[in-house]
Amino acid sequence: PWLDRQIELVDPEVLIPLGRHAANHVLGTDVAMGRLRGRVHELGGRKVVPTFHPAYLLRSPGMKKDCWADIQLAMGLLGLKPR
Repeated sequence: PWLDRQIELVDPEVLIPLGRHAANHVLGTDVAMGRLRGRVHELGGRKVVPTFHPAYLLRSPGMKKDCWADIQLAMGLLGLKPR
């Protein structure tokens, strides 16, 4: 409930949970990151774009391109263009 209240107060247009545990907690699921990332989820009228945790990216640098694609997806939802 504490996190839900914070999200309510901040009222973000897009949430980007970093890592499987965060994404599953926010979305109320128990799904592998591979099935969560790469698409937009809806939660209470908010868009959610899960991506990899930074620690995972340090262990698997080849996945950085996929993470960047997720970030670009979120940026597109906000009308932003990558530099």
